[in-house]
Amino acid sequence: MSITLDPELDREVREAARRSGKSLSAWLSEAAAQQLRAQSLREFLDDYEREHGAFTEEELARARAEMGYEGR
Repeated sequence: MSITLDPELDREVREAARRSGKSLSAWLSEAAAQQLRAQSLREFLDDYEREHGAFTEEELARARAEMGYEGR
């Protein structure tokens, strides 16, 4: 596999990998896995809302509170 990043993103990714103490490949693998999990969750929530209707503001506020995201 070969990828190309714009120079600024390349620098930031390399620095993030260095700070984490991981190899660039390990850092990118974890980032890709995290992106796939997020995409899967978005698809699940979209399917849920199609079947059950949109989440209410109350449900969203409760979820944010349970996850520690109040005020965001």
